[in-house]
Amino acid sequence: MAELRIFYKDNEKIKVAKTINALKELDKKDIIWIDLLDVSDKTEDTLEGFLKIDIQEDEEMEEIEMSSRYIQTDDSIVANSNFLHSNFEVEPVNFIVKNNILVTSHDHELGSFNETIKRMFVNTRNFPSGFHVLVALMETRVEKDADLIEDTTDMITELSGEINAKDHVDEDVLIQIKDLQEKVTVIRQNIMDKQRVISNLLKCDFMPEDLQPRLTMVIKDINSLFDYTRFGFDRLDYLQDTFLGLVNIEQNRIIKIFTVINIIFLPPTLIGSLYGMNFDFMPELHWRLGYLFALGLMVLSVVIILLIFRLKKWL
Repeated sequence: MAELRIFYKDNEKIKVAKTINALKELDKKDIIWIDLLDVSDKTEDTLEGFLKIDIQEDEEMEEIEMSSRYIQTDDSIVANSNFLHSNFEVEPVNFIVKNNILVTSHDHELGSFNETIKRMFVNTRNFPSGFHVLVALMETRVEKDADLIEDTTDMITELSGEINAKDHVDEDVLIQIKDLQEKVTVIRQNIMDKQRVISNLLKCDFMPEDLQPRLTMVIKDINSLFDYTRFGFDRLDYLQDTFLGLVNIEQNRIIKIFTVINIIFLPPTLIGSLYGMNFDFMPELHWRLGYLFALGLMVLSVVIILLIFRLKKWL
């Protein structure tokens, strides 16, 4: 659902306007943040003319290379970053900061945005400018990424328990491992994207000084998240090796069974082949007990082989 939200200060309070016409009534100095959620081109054009900015389309945001996701001019910052939904789908977001006003553009509702809005209304003094909102959005997004990593870690632990509890392994386990590897990869790419943006924000000439420590702390948090993703990759590699090892063990067990069966039936087959020969002179040919003797010899050969296997602990 398309939605426009203009956050502005009014007597030490933060209020929200939801129509583009409100720009005509508000003082630019009071506007903190303008959030564009899948708005029309007409609304974007109006806002671009009002703030003298260029809001990028989704196709432009997706095509921008990682090294070009941050642009700084004499009076503005343009940054593009990917935010993750709870289902690990990627949402491109365009950030523009000019004249202390933050403008964000995205197509779908984001939990980190809603969480930041709640914090704005609870701690109004902590959001005097668009720069503060931008840093708060990044902080909240990193916290959400940490939650996603925690959820993925729980999935890995659950999968590990399933592998240990199963009597046999199947291809579904390998598919689950592959799916978790892709999720951890997406999270890692998303974190790396935030690291680039925040590192550039630390170098910004007109970034408020009180935000420098917060950005530094976010960088430290991101570095710790890298360690967690690396740990996730290691665990998944271990599970994959364990799965392949169990597959080999199961295959060896099946081959062993077939080998034992073949060995057990070799002597009876040999005996049956010998007494099936059509020679004129065979001592047991006209013996009344010859048939029973041959059957007993077959059974005895099987019993002897089984006893040998038991003594050798091959069975």
